Amino acid sequence: MAYGDTSVVLSRKAFHVPKPVVETSEPRPVAADEPPRPWARYWARHRHPLNRALHMVGVPLLVAACMLTLVQLVQWRWDLWWRPVILLIVSYLLQWVGHRIEGNDMGEAVFIKKRLGLPYVAVAPQDRTTQP
Repeated sequence: MAYGDTSVVLSRKAFHVPKPVVETSEPRPVAADEPPRPWARYWARHRHPLNRALHMVGVPLLVAACMLTLVQLVQWRWDLWWRPVILLIVSYLLQWVGHRIEGNDMGEAVFIKKRLGLPYVAVAPQDRTTQP
């Protein structure tokens, strides 16, 4: 099966799967004030200032949720399970709102949709570069 083939073989029958929207290997030219690769894709997916601000709050909350989970497990505090769960939910909610504002899907959603063959928006349409 060649790369880019849109058919999937299941029990000797070919089923057509719609080709998902795929981001290009070079999402857009990187501005001078942005770090070079590997952060180029991250910056391409986080252009809107409010999305970046929500991520500046949400990502540390996610790290704090993981750290709090480890601390509570070490201390055997199962009765406080709700604290890291609340941090995790608030973290993902903030990031989800940021990506709705941006107009693209969250990284986890892109990953799952790619695997399922569903269409997804990796980079917001207004930020995509046109192919020559």
